[in-house]
Amino acid sequence: MIKLYGHELSGNSYKVKLMLSLLNLDYEWIKVDLMTGAHKKPDFLALNPFGQVPVLVDGNTVLADAQAILLYLARQYGNQQWLPLEAEPMSRVIRWLSTTAGEVRQGLESARLYHLFKATSIDIERATQKSEFILAQLNNHLQTREWLELGHPTIADVAVFPYIALASDAKIALDQYPNVLAWIERIKQLPNFVCMIGIEQLTKV
Repeated sequence: MIKLYGHELSGNSYKVKLMLSLLNLDYEWIKVDLMTGAHKKPDFLALNPFGQVPVLVDGNTVLADAQAILLYLARQYGNQQWLPLEAEPMSRVIRWLSTTAGEVRQGLESARLYHLFKATSIDIERATQKSEFILAQLNNHLQTREWLELGHPTIADVAVFPYIALASDAKIALDQYPNVLAWIERIKQLPNFVCMIGIEQLTKV
């Protein structure tokens, strides 16, 4: 059986949980207690020397990094809806994985770490500015479409969704981004959608 190592408050762990559920895959959830430093202990470091969650174990395959895991699950267990094979549409989807690891991480994910986990090493003014930038870009992008790319849900939507939907943890209001709010609601209506602490507080599930 697939094993997923993660933490319930980790948005990156959650996006893998969400993808597993959308694909209707059975898996074993293994909590890594970040508060006690379990992610820095030898057993976990043997799975991921970076000491970060999530980690997915599927037989002999061990994968770290949420974006890489989404790609693996889509290709191994999904279909071309989630990740197309053709170069041009695939590139459109992968672009959003890069956006997740770049602008979303530097913005909303960092602001959430600052406010929720007291990560005072983060420049909160810069993180807030970057949050507002990517939200404005998303709102404009979604003005003429329901999904980030290709007219249907892909791993791009799954990758970007968590930290956008957790904006309240980052002290960022989404009221001025109606297209983003509508997109969040569409994702929450997908078959087998699973919620996360914090997301259900944003809008009704």
